Amino acid sequence: MVARAGAVGWTARWAPVCGLAALLSAVGPAGAAGAAVPTATEPTTAPFSGHGSIGEAYEVGALPGTHLVLVDAGGRRVGSGITDRYGSLILPSVPPGPGYRFATVSGGEAEATAPFRVLRVNDTPPESFYASQHLHAGLNYLTMRDGIQLAATVRLPPGKTLADGPFPTVIEYSGYAIAAPGNLLSSILSPSGGASNPLLPDSATAVGSVITPLLGFATVSLQMRGTGCSGGALDLFGLPTIYDGYDAVQIAAAQPWVLGHKVGLVGISFSGISQLFVAGTRPPGLAAIAPMSATNDLYATGYPGGIFNRGFAASWVDQRIADAQPAPAGGQPYARALVEQGDERCLTDQDLRLQTEDIDKLLTENTHRTPSIYGVRSPEAWARRIDVPVFVVGALQDEQTGPQWPALVDALSGDPHVWVTMVNGTHVDSLGPGSITRWVEFLDLFVAHQLPHAPSLVLNLSGALYRQIASAPAEPLPGLRFTHAPSVAAATAEFERDPRVRVLFDNGGSAAQPGALHPLWEADFGSWPPPRAVPTTLALGAGGSLGPRSAHATSVSWRPDPAARPATDLAAGVDVWTALPPYDWTPVTGSDGVGFVSAPRRRTTVVIGPASLDLWLRASAPDTDLQVTVSDVRPDGQEMYVTSGFLRASERALDPARSTVLDPWPTYLAATARPLPAGRYSLVRVPIDPIAYAFRTGSRLRITISAPGGDRPEWAFATPPTAGKVTDTLALGGSHPSTVVLPVVPGIVPGDPQPPCPSSRGEPCRTYVPAGNGG
Repeated sequence: MVARAGAVGWTARWAPVCGLAALLSAVGPAGAAGAAVPTATEPTTAPFSGHGSIGEAYEVGALPGTHLVLVDAGGRRVGSGITDRYGSLILPSVPPGPGYRFATVSGGEAEATAPFRVLRVNDTPPESFYASQHLHAGLNYLTMRDGIQLAATVRLPPGKTLADGPFPTVIEYSGYAIAAPGNLLSSILSPSGGASNPLLPDSATAVGSVITPLLGFATVSLQMRGTGCSGGALDLFGLPTIYDGYDAVQIAAAQPWVLGHKVGLVGISFSGISQLFVAGTRPPGLAAIAPMSATNDLYATGYPGGIFNRGFAASWVDQRIADAQPAPAGGQPYARALVEQGDERCLTDQDLRLQTEDIDKLLTENTHRTPSIYGVRSPEAWARRIDVPVFVVGALQDEQTGPQWPALVDALSGDPHVWVTMVNGTHVDSLGPGSITRWVEFLDLFVAHQLPHAPSLVLNLSGALYRQIASAPAEPLPGLRFTHAPSVAAATAEFERDPRVRVLFDNGGSAAQPGALHPLWEADFGSWPPPRAVPTTLALGAGGSLGPRSAHATSVSWRPDPAARPATDLAAGVDVWTALPPYDWTPVTGSDGVGFVSAPRRRTTVVIGPASLDLWLRASAPDTDLQVTVSDVRPDGQEMYVTSGFLRASERALDPARSTVLDPWPTYLAATARPLPAGRYSLVRVPIDPIAYAFRTGSRLRITISAPGGDRPEWAFATPPTAGKVTDTLALGGSHPSTVVLPVVPGIVPGDPQPPCPSSRGEPCRTYVPAGNGG
C-alpha cells in the first residue's frame, strides 16, 4: 500500500523537542508512562509521519506491527498502539495542543516523527488554505484541515463547462458512493440502466447527482472520510467528519465559478442527516440547507424506545463497515475500479481504512444513550446551532430513519427561516410532488438568488425520474410560484410568509391511482406541535373498550411473544417504495397482546402531533419490551396503520425538562434505568411517534399493545424471547387508569373522502381481527 508522505499542511507546528530524555523514557521499555529518565541518546527522524486531527492523532508509513507511543510536548506518554498491516495507526481522545510526536524504539535507537498539533474544533484554517484549492469538473481531491483528502466530483448542468459559470452551487455530502464520477442520469435514461458500470454514483445520491444539475446548479458530490476514494477512517459523524463539511463548504465557496461565493447543502437520507451537522458548525460560505428524510438522533434510530433495532439500523451499519474496507480488495465499486485503473491518490487514501472504528462494538457496548458517544452524533443537538435558512421534508412512516424526526422542529426554533413539510409515506416520499416544487423554490431563492424556474427538461423527465428513484408513479408536478414576481426580493418575502409547518395528508390516497406519490390535502401551522392541539384522553377499558374513564378497577393480562408475528410487515428484499407493496401486516391474536377500540366516531377527528400511552403496568419479570400501535378500524371492516411507539419498561424515566402531557421524553441513560418492581404497578409512559391522520365519521380508533415487531417494513427489534415466560398486566380504571392522550386539532375538515384501503403510502391495511381481550 502506498504510504502518505510529507507534513500535514497548515496544521504542522515545528517546535523544539521539550526534554529528549523524557521522550526516550516514554518510549523505552523500562520507562513508566509519564516518567522522565535521563539519557544522552538523540532520537532520529522517523521514516513515518504523524499528524493531528480534531481530538485525535494519526500516523502513516510505519512498518506493519510496529509498536508506537504518542508523547506530548513535555515528552510524556499519552497513548500507544500497534500499526496495522498498512503501517497506520489512529489514537482517539487526545487532548488538543502542539508538540505531539509518534515514536518507537528499534535496535536501541529511538525514532520519532516531527512534532504536530492535535486540533480543537475552533482551529479553523486561514481563508488562504481554502482559496488555494482549485476544483475542476469531474473528480477532485480536497485537503481537509488535518491533511486528510476527500474525493469530490463536480457535476455541472448538462452541456455546461466551468467557463459558463458562475453557477449557483450545492454540496451533497454522504458516505454512500457519491463521488463516483459516472453519469447517473444517463444510466437512468438508458434502456439497460447502466447497472454494470462501477463508476456510477449510488442512486441514493440522485438529488445532487441528477436533480440539482438538471435545475441549473453545479453540485459538489463530497465523499465522507473513510469511504470510497476519500482518505481517513470512517467514524460515523465524529468531530473530524463533521468539520470536514465545514472545510468543504469553504473550499467550494472560494471557487471563482461559484455564484456569490455561497453554497447550499442538499440531499436525502445519509446526505440529509449530514447537512444538520455541517450547518451546526456555521461555515461562513453556507447559504442554506435542504435536508430530506433525515433523523433527529442516531440513538433514536438505532435504539427505538431503548430497544436495539436489529433490522434497518444493524443492516445499515453492516453496509457502512463494508463500504469502509480498503480498495481494491473491498470497499465501494468505484474505488475498486479507480484503483485498478491506476488512481494513485485513491490508492493512498486507503491507508487508514483498517483503523475504522468498530461500529458494531460501539453500538453493543452503548445500549443506553451514552452522552460521550451519542451526544456529539446527535443531529438534533447540532441543529440548535443552525443560523441559515432551512427547508426540511420527511415522512411520518419513514421505514429507515424513522418517524421521530419532527423533534428537529423544536431544535430549529431559534432559526426564524425554517420551513418544514411532513407527509405520510416512506423514506422516499420527501421527494414527492407535494414538496419538491417548494424545495426548488427554496433553492432558487436562498441559494441561487433568482426567481424560481423549472427547465422543461426537468418537467419532461419527472415521471421517469419518479419511476426510477421512487419506484412509484406520481401525479404531475404542481406549478412553481413566484416565477413572475417583480424581483427576487419580493419573491423571497412572499416565500417567507409561508407557514412554518405544512402537514400533507392522504399521500397516495387517490382512488384513480392508489399509491401514487400525491397528497390530497394539507393543514398549515406556525409551530410544532400544533398550538391548537387539544390533549384528549381516552381510557383503556374492560373488554377492549377505549373511551371514558371508569371508576371500576380491573385489569387485563397478556403474554408478549416477539416470535408470534413476522419481525417485519414486508418480506426481505421487497420494495416498500412501490405504489402498493405486498404488506404482510398480521394481527395480534390470542394472549400475545391486547387491543382497545373506541366507539365509532360521530364526527371526523383530526389528530396531529406526538401522543402518549400512559400505562399502569405490572410484569412478572424485571423488564418487558412494549410496542403500541395506533390504527383506524374503518366502517368497511378494514384496518389502516397509522403509527407506533416503543419502550423498554426499564427505560421509563423521563426528562422533566422536555416531557409534556402529549410528549414523554425518556432519558435512556444508564443512570436512570431501573427494573420494574415486583408485584406492583408502575406508571410507564410510552412515546407515540407523531401522528397526522383524520379519523373519519364512523371510524374507530384502535390501540394495540404487544411485543415489538410486525408493524414496520425494515425495523426489527432485539427483544428477548419471552413466549410463555413473561406476563404483562395493565391496571384499568379506578385509581390506576391506563390511558392514551392524543393531540386533537379542532376545526380541520379533510379535503377528500376517506382514501381506499390500501392506498395511502406507508399505511398498510388488513382485515380487522379483534385481539384476545376483545379490542
